[in-house]
Amino acid sequence: MFDTIRVAARDRQRLSEIGGVMSRYGIGVLAARLGLADRGGDAPPDLPRRTREAIEALGPTFIKLGQILATRGDLLGPEWIEELSALHADAPTLPFETLRPQVEAALGDAPEALFATFDPQPLAAASIAQVHRATLEDGREVVLKIRRPGISETIAADLRLIAELAAIAERASAEARRFTPVAMARQLATAMLEELDLASEGRHADALRADFAGDDRVVVPVIHWRYTSETLLVMDYIEGIRPVDGDTLRAAGIDPVMIAEAGADIVLDMVLLNGRFHADPHPGNLLCQPGNRIALLDMGMTGQISHRRRQEFIGFVRALGSGDAAALADTLAVWTGSGPGGGQKLTPAAEGLIARHGGGQRIVLAALVTDMLRVMREERLVLPPDLLIVFKALMTLDGVLGRIAPDSDLSGAMARATARVTLDRVSPATWTAQLAPIAWELSRLGDDAPALIRAAVARLQAPPVIGPGEQAIVSALRRLSASVLVAAVIVAAAVLLT
Repeated sequence: MFDTIRVAARDRQRLSEIGGVMSRYGIGVLAARLGLADRGGDAPPDLPRRTREAIEALGPTFIKLGQILATRGDLLGPEWIEELSALHADAPTLPFETLRPQVEAALGDAPEALFATFDPQPLAAASIAQVHRATLEDGREVVLKIRRPGISETIAADLRLIAELAAIAERASAEARRFTPVAMARQLATAMLEELDLASEGRHADALRADFAGDDRVVVPVIHWRYTSETLLVMDYIEGIRPVDGDTLRAAGIDPVMIAEAGADIVLDMVLLNGRFHADPHPGNLLCQPGNRIALLDMGMTGQISHRRRQEFIGFVRALGSGDAAALADTLAVWTGSGPGGGQKLTPAAEGLIARHGGGQRIVLAALVTDMLRVMREERLVLPPDLLIVFKALMTLDGVLGRIAPDSDLSGAMARATARVTLDRVSPATWTAQLAPIAWELSRLGDDAPALIRAAVARLQAPPVIGPGEQAIVSALRRLSASVLVAAVIVAAAVLLT
């Protein structure tokens, strides 16, 4: 309680703003349902729309929270997901003179003195940063992504308030506990703090460029670290056409079918091979270029997926394609933490998913994931957040591909990706990485082998002091000691051969 009072006193101005927005959009009933208010009336029929508008009015932290909730089809109905998926972070542009002190502090000089040209008119603006064009002394065109002044303080206050409100809601409301609000607040804080650090976006860009160094279809802007810092990101200016419709691409000499194929391969390689992926591949973050290349922009939202999760995802795809309901149910049980016997309970649901989407049918990812999340809601099960981010990214991409090439099908892309994963698992580089720790452990055992051998020999030579009834036990122990001795010799030989 004292923490709540302290946070409320520290951030009372922001708390007042939040209360004013909730009142203006008439969403007090939502706070009551979450246990954050004493009472609430009947929910208005347009509560999802009002909530989305209120979130947009509250700024980047709440927009990011809404985007996280938009992935929670396992918890929210389709009307909520539709509204939250429409959240946008557009913001009015600021005069450059408002940004100038921060830019000069980051660069150590005025941009006009460091760049051959600098355009004070913004190219684009969002809730966290604003973008301006410039030219380096060597003629290379770049953009400056500048963090908005004061935005970090506002976001810090929002995160404190959201963390406190999440704790209150988790204690007060059984309905809120299903959302695991405290864990969601931590996820939000991690995402926001990383997005605030523009240098972090630069590191993500470098990592993605390295992942696709051998793929000419992928373009990632080069980061100019000489000028980049936490509040300023300078990178190559990339030209291209947004993947909005196929006719526009064809008019520019770009094949939408090949773009769709490349886009599917790229994102699935990110998820299944590299374990690092662009978490928000919407048309505003993608550009198509001649030669059927795809440029990836805005790497502020980059997800990570573990090796184990990648294997589970491949198992999910294979089970769905082959019609193996038991294997599909087992994967769903692992994902939802259903415990022993969970696979059997989920078999009817898995059979339904296969009947509607599997067994060699064309995969429409949005329909599949929406259906799966509906099943999760009905079974009152919750999927892990990292998996939901993957599904969200794939669904976003599927929507983009469907607009530019309506006949595109992720089934072929998934089959190609699975084949690449299989080849990667048997490649020399992968085996070298996997054998390195084994070799290290063998070398440690090799160092101890002489002592183990001496101890085993001494044990075999020692005269037994036993009773008649213990002879069988001693014989078994001798056989075991001999086995240890043989194993130690084999290990020592293996180390010497290595």
